[in-house]
Amino acid sequence: MYIKIFIGVLAFFVYTISVAGESFTSVYESIVDDVGNITLPKNYRSEWTFLGTWSIAEGDVEGSRHGAAGLHNVYTQAGVAEYFQQNGKFPDGAVIVKELLKAVTTSMTTGTVSHGNKLEGWFVMVKDTKGRFSSSPLWGDGWGWAFFNKDQTDKTTTKNYKTECIACHVPARNDDWIYLSGYPLLVD
Repeated sequence: MYIKIFIGVLAFFVYTISVAGESFTSVYESIVDDVGNITLPKNYRSEWTFLGTWSIAEGDVEGSRHGAAGLHNVYTQAGVAEYFQQNGKFPDGAVIVKELLKAVTTSMTTGTVSHGNKLEGWFVMVKDTKGRFSSSPLWGDGWGWAFFNKDQTDKTTTKNYKTECIACHVPARNDDWIYLSGYPLLVD
């Protein structure tokens, strides 16, 4: 009897993991077209999981309050973090949206603070474990890569990920090109 229960529970977990992994591939119908063009996902702020924020520090310049010059808020679809925690990798179809904000540094009662005040654009990465668009210069190294300006949300400005994107990710090469240390939800 215990063996049947164990097999049932094991089958349920295997099914759950495989369904979770497959559910992310709908992005290949919703934000990626049939030739690999990526569009900016809608409602990522309200419907997706917030992974963390990167603060882009101001330089040590005269008049600086030593705050942030920019903030990068990062989101992914619901379920991606749980999948990553269980499997140690991103599922096919996982999307990372990095929202770029210009920051303002001011004095408040709590001290000197920086907050985002002006949207500048978005970086979007789409996990591709199947090599779907190997002839596209936006796809490679397991991801689709795109940047969108704030005034042009319907079309990426990225022409080639090898010359415009990958260099910034080289230090994170061993972590699937993602700076995992910035996302405690993934690694805690």
